[in-house]
Amino acid sequence: MPSKKLIKARKFEKKYLPYTIKEQPWFHLTAGIGWMNDPNGFAPYKGEYHLFFQYYPYDTKWGPMHWGHVKTKDFIKWERLPCALAPDSEYDRDGCFSGGAVQMPDGRHLLIYTGVANERSKSGKIQSYQTQCIAIGDGVDYEKFERNPVIDASLIPENGSVHDFRDPKIWLEDGVYHVVVGNRSEDGSGSILLYESKDAKNWEYKGVVSSSHNQYGRMWECPDLFRLDGTDVLFTSPQEMTAIGLEFHPGNANVCILGEFDPKTNHLNRKSVQAVDYGLDFYAMQTLQTYDGRRVMIAWMQNWETSSSRKEELQFCGMMTVPRELSVRNGKLYQNPVREIEKYRGLKIDYYDVHINNETSLYGINGNCIDMTVTIKPGNESHMYKWFRIYLCKDGEHYTLLRYRPDISTLKVDRTRSGFPHDIVNIREFPVRMIDGKLKIRFIIDRYSMELFVNDGEQAASFVLYAPANAESISFSCEGSSVIDIEKYDLLKEV
Repeated sequence: MPSKKLIKARKFEKKYLPYTIKEQPWFHLTAGIGWMNDPNGFAPYKGEYHLFFQYYPYDTKWGPMHWGHVKTKDFIKWERLPCALAPDSEYDRDGCFSGGAVQMPDGRHLLIYTGVANERSKSGKIQSYQTQCIAIGDGVDYEKFERNPVIDASLIPENGSVHDFRDPKIWLEDGVYHVVVGNRSEDGSGSILLYESKDAKNWEYKGVVSSSHNQYGRMWECPDLFRLDGTDVLFTSPQEMTAIGLEFHPGNANVCILGEFDPKTNHLNRKSVQAVDYGLDFYAMQTLQTYDGRRVMIAWMQNWETSSSRKEELQFCGMMTVPRELSVRNGKLYQNPVREIEKYRGLKIDYYDVHINNETSLYGINGNCIDMTVTIKPGNESHMYKWFRIYLCKDGEHYTLLRYRPDISTLKVDRTRSGFPHDIVNIREFPVRMIDGKLKIRFIIDRYSMELFVNDGEQAASFVLYAPANAESISFSCEGSSVIDIEKYDLLKEV
């Protein structure tokens, strides 16, 4: 039987969601109304793909966390389902935080999440007590387990934290449930703990998969562990990251650790560490394996540092990235938009070997809901151009700027004039490389956002944009001489 809090959220959705349809992006999922952050429970279920998300329907600011719910068949178009979880029990009274989902052998849908209960200590400080809880349902309605929580302080290793113990990601393998959970260890920084269960109700602690040791940020949130192309991959989102060159920027970050998981020690032996996304708006990524065997990732296309700067007239805050197909090649993570987006391509316009010197606009190369690839080449074999620029989502007042400098091999994205109402971090620079003298950049632009993919997915970067709907112009400029190829598609809302 749904609780009063869950019924209230569902009634609110039913009443107000119809009024927000026109202001939504076309291909980037939002909560529809209210606040959205981390993706949760991204997993196959009965022939479709379900996604839940951190959700506060009543305001565009973070509040007591619920679980919003949608499903899809193609990762592009989403069907909204009623709110799945509300903070309505003693163990989760202050929030149903992030978690995962899996289809059980009997066909039921299992959700696992972090229940949060805040208590005031003797010193007067409010502390968060975090435990792992489950709910089981049919794809729409879920009942919380009567003996929640299923993983509590008694299963945290010595010197672990009950206050920072969250975001379980679950999978079922060889009849055994496995969960990885973020925790803060005795050195004050993050670690990822592994648990196993035969019935999802009685769990056993197995060990520490990996730890930060204060090298890659502090608390590690939103872990995901999977095998891909012969490599074991651990995703996590560290808090309080310090800058490491141009690979990792300070603040709330995202990290991909590639290595080999040792089942005897339950430890991931690292081979390399890299950023997942180099943009300003990307956090809390989660993956699934599709029915046809692909590994697909989605993430919150926002960041805690930037989430307070939003357009007040919009009734939603927060978006998800377009889901991305992942691969590991030559010891490096690659990612590209799911191939299903190609079904939504409309009119194609292409240009080849266009010489760029001064600022140049090309007929038909415009729009704010497009899929466009630009390949940049030197125009003079003996002299490399000094810089190349692309202006996107441009009108007389607004634009987003990309600048590539081949002498230092960096790509800079500047969205200072992209419509943000507050002065926040708006510039991000990261290293890229030319391949055979060429730099290839693919752009997915969708009204309020831009995702770019460098060299067929070698790097990705995500940005929220708030330029007005009529800011559709695109231009190119160069100091020196360059030649570009362009392939551009309008993206269609319906097919």
